[in-house]
Amino acid sequence: MTQSLRGRAAVVGVAESDLGEVAPGLTHLDLIGQATARALADAGIAKSEVDGLFTASSYLPMAAMDTAEYLGIRPRHLDGTNIGGSSFVSHLLHAAAAIEQGLCSTALIVYGSTQRSDGGRLISPTRPDPYEEPYGPRYPLSMYALATSRHMYEYGTTREQLADVAVAARAWAQLNPAAFERKPLTREDVLGSRMISDPLTVRDCCLVTDGGGALVVTSAERARDLASEPAYLLGGGEATWHRNISRMPDLTLTAATESGRRAFETAGLTPADVDVVELYDAFTINPVLFLEDLGFCAKGEGGPFVADGGIAPGGRLPVNTNGGGLSYGHPGMYGIFTVIEAVRQLRGDCDERQVDGARVALAHGNGGVLSSQVTALLGTADALN
Repeated sequence: MTQSLRGRAAVVGVAESDLGEVAPGLTHLDLIGQATARALADAGIAKSEVDGLFTASSYLPMAAMDTAEYLGIRPRHLDGTNIGGSSFVSHLLHAAAAIEQGLCSTALIVYGSTQRSDGGRLISPTRPDPYEEPYGPRYPLSMYALATSRHMYEYGTTREQLADVAVAARAWAQLNPAAFERKPLTREDVLGSRMISDPLTVRDCCLVTDGGGALVVTSAERARDLASEPAYLLGGGEATWHRNISRMPDLTLTAATESGRRAFETAGLTPADVDVVELYDAFTINPVLFLEDLGFCAKGEGGPFVADGGIAPGGRLPVNTNGGGLSYGHPGMYGIFTVIEAVRQLRGDCDERQVDGARVALAHGNGGVLSSQVTALLGTADALN
Protein backbone atom coordinates (compact mmCIF):
# COMPACT_ATOMS: atom_id res chain seq x y z
CA MET A 1 0.00 0.00 0.00
CA THR A 2 1.26 3.48 -0.86
CA GLN A 3 0.67 6.75 0.97
CA SER A 4 -1.48 7.92 -1.96
CA LEU A 5 -4.13 5.38 -0.84
CA ARG A 6 -4.40 6.87 2.64
CA GLY A 7 -8.06 7.51 3.40
CA ARG A 8 -9.19 6.58 -0.11
CA ALA A 9 -11.18 3.49 0.95
CA ALA A 10 -13.29 2.65 3.96
CA VAL A 11 -14.86 -0.35 5.65
CA VAL A 12 -18.60 0.37 5.70
CA GLY A 13 -20.04 -2.96 6.83
CA VAL A 14 -18.89 -5.66 9.26
CA ALA A 15 -20.51 -8.77 10.68
CA GLU A 16 -19.91 -12.22 12.09
CA SER A 17 -21.88 -15.36 11.37
CA ASP A 18 -23.16 -17.60 14.12
CA LEU A 19 -20.16 -18.36 16.33
CA GLY A 20 -18.78 -20.94 18.71
CA GLU A 21 -20.45 -24.26 17.91
CA VAL A 22 -23.05 -23.77 15.21
CA ALA A 23 -26.14 -25.77 14.36
CA PRO A 24 -25.53 -29.27 12.92
CA GLY A 25 -25.43 -29.41 9.14
CA LEU A 26 -24.19 -25.89 8.55
CA THR A 27 -21.16 -25.65 6.27
CA HIS A 28 -18.43 -23.03 6.14
CA LEU A 29 -20.17 -21.56 3.09
CA ASP A 30 -23.40 -21.26 5.08
CA LEU A 31 -21.51 -19.23 7.68
CA ILE A 32 -20.07 -17.04 4.93
CA GLY A 33 -23.63 -16.50 3.70
CA GLN A 34 -24.81 -15.47 7.16
CA ALA A 35 -21.95 -13.04 7.66
CA THR A 36 -22.35 -11.59 4.17
CA ALA A 37 -26.07 -10.89 4.60
CA ARG A 38 -25.44 -9.23 7.95
CA ALA A 39 -22.49 -7.13 6.75
CA LEU A 40 -24.38 -5.91 3.68
CA ALA A 41 -27.34 -4.96 5.90
CA ASP A 42 -24.92 -3.16 8.21
CA ALA A 43 -23.58 -1.19 5.24
CA GLY A 44 -26.99 -0.58 3.66
CA ILE A 45 -25.72 -2.04 0.39
CA ALA A 46 -27.52 -4.56 -1.84
CA LYS A 47 -25.80 -7.82 -2.79
CA SER A 48 -26.25 -6.89 -6.44
CA GLU A 49 -23.81 -4.00 -5.95
CA VAL A 50 -20.93 -6.28 -4.92
CA ASP A 51 -18.48 -6.46 -7.82
CA GLY A 52 -15.29 -7.48 -5.99
CA LEU A 53 -14.84 -10.67 -3.95
CA PHE A 54 -11.88 -11.52 -1.69
CA THR A 55 -11.63 -14.76 0.26
CA ALA A 56 -9.39 -17.60 1.41
CA SER A 57 -10.26 -21.06 2.66
CA SER A 58 -8.79 -24.21 4.15
CA TYR A 59 -11.57 -26.21 2.54
CA LEU A 60 -11.54 -25.18 -1.11
CA PRO A 61 -8.57 -24.82 -3.49
CA MET A 62 -10.58 -22.40 -5.69
CA ALA A 63 -12.37 -20.64 -2.88
CA ALA A 64 -13.18 -17.40 -4.71
CA MET A 65 -15.15 -19.16 -7.45
CA ASP A 66 -16.97 -21.51 -5.07
CA THR A 67 -17.87 -18.62 -2.78
CA ALA A 68 -19.13 -16.43 -5.62
CA GLU A 69 -21.25 -19.34 -6.84
CA TYR A 70 -22.69 -19.95 -3.37
CA LEU A 71 -23.47 -16.28 -2.78
CA GLY A 72 -25.02 -15.87 -6.21
CA ILE A 73 -22.80 -12.97 -7.29
CA ARG A 74 -20.81 -12.36 -10.47
CA PRO A 75 -17.89 -10.16 -9.44
CA ARG A 76 -15.69 -8.48 -12.03
CA HIS A 77 -12.70 -8.74 -9.71
CA LEU A 78 -11.65 -11.87 -7.76
CA ASP A 79 -8.85 -12.38 -5.25
CA GLY A 80 -8.36 -15.81 -3.71
CA THR A 81 -4.96 -15.12 -2.16
CA ASN A 82 -4.29 -17.48 0.73
CA ILE A 83 -1.41 -16.61 3.06
CA GLY A 84 -2.98 -18.18 6.13
CA GLY A 85 -4.68 -16.28 8.91
CA SER A 86 -3.34 -12.93 7.71
CA SER A 87 -5.12 -13.31 4.35
CA PHE A 88 -8.08 -11.12 5.22
CA VAL A 89 -6.06 -8.16 6.46
CA SER A 90 -4.12 -8.51 3.20
CA HIS A 91 -7.42 -8.60 1.30
CA LEU A 92 -8.36 -5.29 2.89
CA LEU A 93 -5.23 -3.68 1.44
CA HIS A 94 -5.80 -5.36 -1.92
CA ALA A 95 -9.44 -4.26 -2.00
CA ALA A 96 -8.45 -0.63 -1.39
CA ALA A 97 -5.98 -0.79 -4.28
CA ALA A 98 -8.53 -2.47 -6.56
CA ILE A 99 -11.16 0.17 -5.79
CA GLU A 100 -8.65 2.96 -6.43
CA GLN A 101 -7.72 1.42 -9.79
CA GLY A 102 -11.34 0.98 -10.85
CA LEU A 103 -11.21 -2.82 -10.83
CA CYS A 104 -14.28 -2.87 -8.57
CA SER A 105 -16.37 -0.41 -6.60
CA THR A 106 -17.83 -2.51 -3.78
CA ALA A 107 -15.59 -5.20 -2.32
CA LEU A 108 -16.73 -8.07 -0.13
CA ILE A 109 -14.15 -9.85 2.05
CA VAL A 110 -15.40 -13.11 3.60
CA TYR A 111 -14.34 -16.15 5.59
CA GLY A 112 -16.03 -19.12 7.22
CA SER A 113 -15.03 -22.30 9.03
CA THR A 114 -16.73 -25.11 10.93
CA GLN A 115 -13.51 -26.36 12.49
CA ARG A 116 -15.10 -27.13 15.86
CA SER A 117 -18.04 -28.99 14.34
CA ASP A 118 -15.56 -30.88 12.17
CA GLY A 119 -13.99 -32.30 15.31
CA GLY A 120 -11.29 -29.66 15.74
CA ARG A 121 -9.27 -30.88 12.78
CA LEU A 122 -7.00 -28.29 11.21
CA ILE A 123 -7.38 -28.70 7.47
CA SER A 124 -4.15 -27.99 5.60
CA PRO A 125 -3.91 -27.96 1.80
CA THR A 126 -0.12 -28.42 1.93
CA ARG A 127 2.09 -31.34 2.85
CA PRO A 128 4.31 -31.17 5.96
CA ASP A 129 7.77 -29.74 5.44
CA PRO A 130 10.04 -32.70 4.52
CA TYR A 131 12.89 -31.35 6.67
CA GLU A 132 10.67 -31.07 9.76
CA GLU A 133 8.35 -34.06 9.35
CA PRO A 134 10.86 -36.70 10.58
CA TYR A 135 10.85 -35.03 14.01
CA GLY A 136 7.09 -35.44 14.38
CA PRO A 137 6.10 -31.85 15.24
CA ARG A 138 2.50 -31.13 16.12
CA TYR A 139 1.53 -28.45 13.62
CA PRO A 140 1.37 -25.60 14.47
CA LEU A 141 1.78 -26.02 18.24
CA SER A 142 5.37 -27.24 18.20
CA MET A 143 6.44 -24.34 16.01
CA TYR A 144 5.03 -21.67 18.32
CA ALA A 145 6.43 -23.50 21.33
CA LEU A 146 9.89 -23.19 19.77
CA ALA A 147 9.49 -19.43 19.37
CA THR A 148 8.18 -19.18 22.93
CA SER A 149 11.10 -21.13 24.38
CA ARG A 150 13.62 -19.03 22.50
CA HIS A 151 12.05 -15.76 23.65
CA MET A 152 12.10 -17.00 27.24
CA TYR A 153 15.77 -18.00 26.92
CA GLU A 154 16.84 -14.84 25.10
CA TYR A 155 14.96 -12.21 27.10
CA GLY A 156 13.89 -13.83 30.36
CA THR A 157 10.21 -13.86 29.44
CA THR A 158 8.32 -15.90 32.02
CA ARG A 159 5.43 -18.29 31.89
CA GLU A 160 3.65 -15.97 34.31
CA GLN A 161 3.89 -13.12 31.80
CA LEU A 162 2.55 -15.34 29.04
CA ALA A 163 -0.29 -16.42 31.30
CA ASP A 164 -1.20 -12.77 31.78
CA VAL A 165 -1.86 -12.54 28.03
CA ALA A 166 -4.53 -15.21 28.34
CA VAL A 167 -5.94 -13.61 31.50
CA ALA A 168 -6.20 -10.23 29.75
CA ALA A 169 -7.99 -11.80 26.78
CA ARG A 170 -10.49 -13.44 29.11
CA ALA A 171 -11.10 -10.16 30.93
CA TRP A 172 -12.01 -8.52 27.61
CA ALA A 173 -14.14 -11.54 26.63
CA GLN A 174 -16.16 -11.18 29.82
CA LEU A 175 -17.28 -7.81 28.42
CA ASN A 176 -18.25 -9.36 25.05
CA PRO A 177 -21.52 -11.34 24.89
CA ALA A 178 -20.39 -12.99 21.63
CA ALA A 179 -17.22 -14.48 23.16
CA PHE A 180 -17.06 -18.28 23.39
CA GLU A 181 -15.22 -18.43 26.73
CA ARG A 182 -16.32 -15.98 29.43
CA LYS A 183 -15.63 -17.82 32.67
CA PRO A 184 -13.14 -16.18 35.05
CA LEU A 185 -9.52 -17.10 34.34
CA THR A 186 -6.52 -16.52 36.59
CA ARG A 187 -2.79 -16.71 36.08
CA GLU A 188 -2.79 -19.85 38.24
CA ASP A 189 -5.45 -21.42 36.02
CA VAL A 190 -3.26 -20.94 32.95
CA LEU A 191 -0.08 -22.20 34.61
CA GLY A 192 -1.82 -25.21 36.08
CA SER A 193 -3.64 -26.30 32.93
CA ARG A 194 -2.61 -29.27 30.80
CA MET A 195 0.71 -28.95 29.00
CA ILE A 196 0.30 -29.20 25.22
CA SER A 197 3.73 -28.38 23.82
CA ASP A 198 6.24 -27.20 26.41
CA PRO A 199 6.11 -24.39 27.51
CA LEU A 200 2.57 -23.85 26.15
CA THR A 201 -0.40 -25.14 28.15
CA VAL A 202 -3.88 -25.55 26.76
CA ARG A 203 -4.73 -22.05 28.03
CA ASP A 204 -1.78 -20.59 26.13
CA CYS A 205 -3.41 -21.87 22.93
CA CYS A 206 -6.27 -20.38 20.94
CA LEU A 207 -9.76 -21.81 21.00
CA VAL A 208 -11.15 -24.14 18.34
CA THR A 209 -14.52 -22.75 17.24
CA ASP A 210 -16.83 -22.37 14.27
CA GLY A 211 -17.40 -18.95 12.79
CA GLY A 212 -17.37 -16.63 9.83
CA GLY A 213 -16.92 -12.96 9.13
CA ALA A 214 -17.47 -10.39 6.40
CA LEU A 215 -16.26 -6.91 5.54
CA VAL A 216 -17.74 -4.51 2.99
CA VAL A 217 -15.27 -2.01 1.54
CA THR A 218 -15.91 0.89 -0.83
CA SER A 219 -14.44 4.26 -1.77
CA ALA A 220 -14.25 6.99 0.83
CA GLU A 221 -16.39 9.19 -1.39
CA ARG A 222 -19.23 6.69 -1.49
CA ALA A 223 -18.79 5.78 2.17
CA ARG A 224 -19.79 9.28 3.24
CA ASP A 225 -23.28 8.75 1.78
CA LEU A 226 -23.98 5.46 3.57
CA ALA A 227 -25.82 4.98 6.83
CA SER A 228 -23.01 3.34 8.79
CA GLU A 229 -20.02 5.20 10.16
CA PRO A 230 -17.01 4.51 7.89
CA ALA A 231 -13.68 3.26 9.19
CA TYR A 232 -11.07 4.66 6.81
CA LEU A 233 -8.00 2.69 5.80
CA LEU A 234 -5.07 4.90 6.76
CA GLY A 235 -2.12 2.64 6.01
CA GLY A 236 -0.99 -0.93 5.56
CA GLY A 237 1.93 -3.21 4.97
CA GLU A 238 2.72 -6.85 4.22
CA ALA A 239 5.86 -8.93 4.74
CA THR A 240 7.08 -12.53 4.92
CA TRP A 241 10.52 -13.98 5.64
CA HIS A 242 9.84 -17.72 5.73
CA ARG A 243 7.18 -20.40 5.39
CA ASN A 244 8.47 -23.14 7.72
CA ILE A 245 9.72 -22.53 11.24
CA SER A 246 13.03 -24.31 10.54
CA ARG A 247 13.86 -21.49 8.11
CA MET A 248 12.79 -18.61 10.34
CA PRO A 249 15.88 -16.39 10.58
CA ASP A 250 15.35 -15.47 14.24
CA LEU A 251 12.69 -17.17 16.36
CA THR A 252 12.22 -13.99 18.42
CA LEU A 253 11.83 -11.57 15.49
CA THR A 254 8.97 -11.58 12.99
CA ALA A 255 8.31 -9.87 9.68
CA ALA A 256 5.83 -7.65 11.56
CA THR A 257 8.82 -5.33 11.95
CA GLU A 258 8.51 -4.65 8.22
CA SER A 259 4.72 -4.81 7.79
CA GLY A 260 4.28 -2.48 10.76
CA ARG A 261 6.89 -0.02 9.57
CA ARG A 262 5.23 0.14 6.15
CA ALA A 263 1.79 0.59 7.69
CA PHE A 264 2.89 3.45 9.93
CA GLU A 265 4.83 5.13 7.12
CA THR A 266 1.88 5.04 4.71
CA ALA A 267 -0.49 6.27 7.43
CA GLY A 268 1.87 9.02 8.59
CA LEU A 269 1.47 7.75 12.16
CA THR A 270 3.47 6.18 14.98
CA PRO A 271 2.53 3.56 17.60
CA ALA A 272 1.86 6.41 20.03
CA ASP A 273 -1.09 7.47 17.84
CA VAL A 274 -2.87 4.12 18.15
CA ASP A 275 -5.78 3.90 20.58
CA VAL A 276 -6.70 0.23 20.27
CA VAL A 277 -4.78 -2.82 19.00
CA GLU A 278 -6.24 -6.03 17.57
CA LEU A 279 -3.62 -8.77 17.16
CA TYR A 280 -3.73 -12.33 15.90
CA ASP A 281 -3.24 -14.20 19.19
CA ALA A 282 -3.14 -17.86 18.17
CA PHE A 283 -0.85 -18.41 21.18
CA THR A 284 0.12 -16.25 24.13
CA ILE A 285 3.56 -15.60 22.62
CA ASN A 286 2.00 -13.84 19.61
CA PRO A 287 0.98 -10.58 21.31
CA VAL A 288 4.36 -10.43 23.06
CA LEU A 289 6.21 -10.71 19.75
CA PHE A 290 3.90 -8.41 17.80
CA LEU A 291 3.81 -5.65 20.40
CA GLU A 292 7.61 -5.60 20.24
CA ASP A 293 7.90 -5.88 16.47
CA LEU A 294 5.20 -3.28 15.78
CA GLY A 295 6.99 -0.78 18.00
CA PHE A 296 4.78 -0.59 21.07
CA CYS A 297 7.71 -1.65 23.22
CA ALA A 298 11.36 -2.54 22.67
CA LYS A 299 12.52 -6.00 21.68
CA GLY A 300 12.65 -8.20 24.75
CA GLU A 301 10.29 -5.98 26.76
CA GLY A 302 7.06 -7.62 25.61
CA GLY A 303 6.83 -9.79 28.72
CA PRO A 304 6.86 -6.91 31.21
CA PHE A 305 4.60 -4.90 28.87
CA VAL A 306 1.78 -7.48 29.02
CA ALA A 307 2.30 -8.47 32.67
CA ASP A 308 -0.10 -7.66 35.50
CA GLY A 309 -2.95 -6.44 33.31
CA GLY A 310 -0.88 -4.27 30.98
CA ILE A 311 -3.12 -5.12 28.00
CA ALA A 312 -6.29 -5.91 29.96
CA PRO A 313 -9.22 -3.52 30.53
CA GLY A 314 -7.82 -0.51 32.34
CA GLY A 315 -4.22 -1.33 31.33
CA ARG A 316 -1.67 0.76 29.49
CA LEU A 317 -2.86 -0.37 26.02
CA PRO A 318 -6.19 -1.97 25.02
CA VAL A 319 -5.28 -5.15 23.10
CA ASN A 320 -7.71 -7.68 21.62
CA THR A 321 -10.76 -6.01 23.05
CA ASN A 322 -13.17 -8.70 21.78
CA GLY A 323 -11.30 -11.43 23.70
CA GLY A 324 -9.12 -12.47 20.79
CA GLY A 325 -8.45 -15.96 19.53
CA LEU A 326 -7.73 -17.02 23.10
CA SER A 327 -11.24 -16.33 24.45
CA TYR A 328 -13.56 -14.82 21.80
CA GLY A 329 -13.15 -17.44 19.09
CA HIS A 330 -10.76 -18.97 16.60
CA PRO A 331 -12.31 -20.73 13.59
CA GLY A 332 -9.14 -21.91 11.85
CA MET A 333 -8.03 -18.50 10.53
CA TYR A 334 -8.65 -15.46 12.72
CA GLY A 335 -7.43 -12.41 10.78
CA ILE A 336 -10.78 -11.07 9.58
CA PHE A 337 -11.97 -10.71 13.18
CA THR A 338 -9.16 -8.29 14.01
CA VAL A 339 -10.57 -5.91 11.39
CA ILE A 340 -14.18 -6.42 12.49
CA GLU A 341 -13.34 -5.50 16.07
CA ALA A 342 -11.16 -2.56 15.01
CA VAL A 343 -14.03 -1.12 12.96
CA ARG A 344 -16.52 -1.56 15.80
CA GLN A 345 -14.21 0.18 18.24
CA LEU A 346 -13.84 3.14 15.86
CA ARG A 347 -17.60 3.34 15.48
CA GLY A 348 -18.16 3.24 19.24
CA ASP A 349 -20.30 0.09 18.95
CA CYS A 350 -18.65 -2.05 21.64
CA ASP A 351 -20.76 -1.28 24.71
CA GLU A 352 -18.97 -2.38 27.91
CA ARG A 353 -15.66 -3.05 26.18
CA GLN A 354 -15.62 0.23 24.27
CA VAL A 355 -12.35 2.15 24.35
CA ASP A 356 -13.21 5.77 25.00
CA GLY A 357 -12.30 8.18 22.23
CA ALA A 358 -10.86 5.55 19.87
CA ARG A 359 -9.75 7.34 16.67
CA VAL A 360 -7.02 5.02 15.35
CA ALA A 361 -7.05 1.23 15.48
CA LEU A 362 -4.43 -1.28 14.40
CA ALA A 363 -5.41 -4.71 13.03
CA HIS A 364 -2.64 -7.24 12.55
CA GLY A 365 -2.83 -10.64 10.87
CA ASN A 366 -0.46 -13.56 11.17
CA GLY A 367 -0.31 -16.54 8.83
CA GLY A 368 1.38 -19.90 8.95
CA VAL A 369 3.97 -20.32 11.70
CA LEU A 370 4.80 -16.66 12.32
CA SER A 371 5.25 -16.59 8.54
CA SER A 372 3.12 -13.95 6.83
CA GLN A 373 2.54 -10.65 8.63
CA VAL A 374 0.04 -7.99 7.53
CA THR A 375 -0.70 -4.75 9.37
CA ALA A 376 -3.55 -2.30 8.73
CA LEU A 377 -4.27 1.03 10.38
CA LEU A 378 -7.84 2.30 10.35
CA GLY A 379 -9.28 5.55 11.61
CA THR A 380 -12.34 7.70 12.05
CA ALA A 381 -13.05 10.73 9.91
CA ASP A 382 -11.29 12.84 12.55
CA ALA A 383 -8.12 10.78 12.10
CA LEU A 384 -7.93 11.80 8.45
CA ASN A 385 -7.17 15.40 9.36
